[in-house]
Amino acid sequence: MSSAKRSPQDQPPVTINRLAEMKANGEKIAMITAYDFPSAGVIEEVGVEIVLVGDSAANCVLGYDSTVPVGMDEMTILTKAVRRGISTPLLVVDLPFGSYEASNELAITSAQRLVKEAGCDAVKLEGGGASVDRASAIIGAGIPVMGHVGLTPQTATALGGMKAQGRTADQAIKVAEDAITLDHAGCFAIVIEAVPQAVVEMIVEKIDAVTIGIGAGNVTSGQVLVLHDLVGINDGHMAKFVKRYADVRGEMKRGVESYVDEVRSGAFPAAEHVYSVEPAELERLRQRLDREDLESNYSWDWEPLA
Repeated sequence: MSSAKRSPQDQPPVTINRLAEMKANGEKIAMITAYDFPSAGVIEEVGVEIVLVGDSAANCVLGYDSTVPVGMDEMTILTKAVRRGISTPLLVVDLPFGSYEASNELAITSAQRLVKEAGCDAVKLEGGGASVDRASAIIGAGIPVMGHVGLTPQTATALGGMKAQGRTADQAIKVAEDAITLDHAGCFAIVIEAVPQAVVEMIVEKIDAVTIGIGAGNVTSGQVLVLHDLVGINDGHMAKFVKRYADVRGEMKRGVESYVDEVRSGAFPAAEHVYSVEPAELERLRQRLDREDLESNYSWDWEPLA
């Protein structure tokens, strides 16, 4: 199969039906998590199928130490920025912690807000259990839902921390049950995070939904990574499943260091960065500034410029 890039200029907007076709045809689906307009523009040019505005924005761009603090207002603002940068990929948004768990009514209201105000195409929620009911309610209200099983960051504390799931039979059964029930509820896609590939291989055989892996091996319908991770904007510890394809943070640091050095040495701004002024206009200014009553007369008798 060709690995040629799919130019968005040659492609209609990605739909849920198109994703199902890609799964059926064995075409891999590329999904990227992004949070702003410039990043969205790059993703649009490359031709990615799905863009996720993830609650990982809490860590990556808002400075929180987990995904829990981010709220609906922040997710709405970030999603609107991404929406302005893309037209071809399917736009999915995380329902943040606290925006859907309490009731079906709350879940529907939150999902409707993100569709209406931010322009997303679908929403994503984490976990099985009560989340299956929430997913079913949102789908019943006419909004597509992407599920998320395995390592679910919003409830990572209850899972024993940010670590792989499904490494015991009991854990694997729980992941499988969550995925299967979300599939039966009507989720068009399910993210499977930090689960051994051998386990995932068994799970994907049991569900019809498109599956998106992140630390789940290569047996899923597609893959997702956070843009800030894959291009090297984030620093510090990276999860085992992250592959860095660039060193943007390093380039940013080198660029800023060069700027600071040139400011301190006087090399910047150079002549090419400075605006010019006509000598005659400069002389007029000099004459006015040389007037003896300049400081006491604030109503200068300026003549219109020709």
